[in-house]
Amino acid sequence: MALIGYARVSSVGQSLDVQLDKLQHCDKVYQEKKSATIQQRSQLDACLEYVREGDTLVVSRLDRLARSTLHLCQIADLLRRKQVALHVLDQNLDTSNATGRLLFNMLGAIAEFETEIRSERQLDGIHKAKELGVRFGRKQLLSASQIVELHLRRAQGTLIKILMKDFSLSKASVYRYLKKIAISKL
Repeated sequence: MALIGYARVSSVGQSLDVQLDKLQHCDKVYQEKKSATIQQRSQLDACLEYVREGDTLVVSRLDRLARSTLHLCQIADLLRRKQVALHVLDQNLDTSNATGRLLFNMLGAIAEFETEIRSERQLDGIHKAKELGVRFGRKQLLSASQIVELHLRRAQGTLIKILMKDFSLSKASVYRYLKKIAISKL
């Protein structure tokens, strides 16, 4: 009957310290720095493989564990089959009882809803910025006249590797400029 902790942050620049402090009472702690949207999280997989009947999986917050309500339910089902309880510290949630299981499912649905709303707001912001003329992505390396010259030289049979050298571009960039011109002629 061990307490097994799992801590996760979304990116390398973030710190696990706050979660690790909350999980210091655990017998073993798995930790990783990966987005929840990434399918393969090796430490979560190892943690779920490790837990045994009678153990309790401890996380600081529910959103540190799963990427969606479906994924959360899959994890909950796996833990139930293995007879492992889940304890979520910040939400004071313990699935070893019926009330805890109900709250677990409700909080999972709310967390997924919040994630979807955040994504919608982000897309709205991007669309609004584009309407206001904000340009995304890297600044174009070639001027309009250089792009025309690149296209003409390619039409005359100049090799891609020569164009790469002459314009200081990668192979992908040369093809991207050539494709952009070809599309604009349609």
